[in-house]
Amino acid sequence: MASYFSWPGGTSGAGQLQSSGMLTKEQLLQLFRDFASVLALPETKNRLAEAISDKQEAVNVTTEIQEELFLKMGVDPKFGIESLGKVNIVYADDRDLMIQFYQFVSAEEMACEEAELGPEAFARKMEEVKKSQQQQMGMLRQLRGIPVDEQQAFLQELQSKMHEAQSESGAAMTTQEIQEFFEQQYGLDQPKAS
Repeated sequence: MASYFSWPGGTSGAGQLQSSGMLTKEQLLQLFRDFASVLALPETKNRLAEAISDKQEAVNVTTEIQEELFLKMGVDPKFGIESLGKVNIVYADDRDLMIQFYQFVSAEEMACEEAELGPEAFARKMEEVKKSQQQQMGMLRQLRGIPVDEQQAFLQELQSKMHEAQSESGAAMTTQEIQEFFEQQYGLDQPKAS
């Protein structure tokens, strides 16, 4: 595997690479921190963009990066990648680690998506996501002011409406459609996200 990063100090596992057992919580947290740092580097963004322009999958590049990080940590890359597939089983009861694991997965997905969309389109998409989240939070704040039994009834109705929309058009309801449904049910004006 050709490395395109200059790792200070080389691999830490002088000689033998870990290839059995399970990665410890400390090893996983180190991987998550290092991976986040590497994803932020301009050379990583360039490498991901090059992969896309060469008709390759960006996830192949992020996997290579993870393998290099495992080597640096003294972990056999194949074993490290296999261990990542077991994190949600082995550490299911460790809430803090699971949150960081899902942030790690999300960071990888977002880096790949940015490479696929390009920086401008990705920034627009993130702005749309932020706006949608603000609208959802506004609806949830208003929903809190409604008695619990009415909340449950609304959510059941919404679920039915979403299933119906999915069955009829094959598309999920948009945030705007959910917001309009909420307003129809309760006659409330939604705060507009700015």
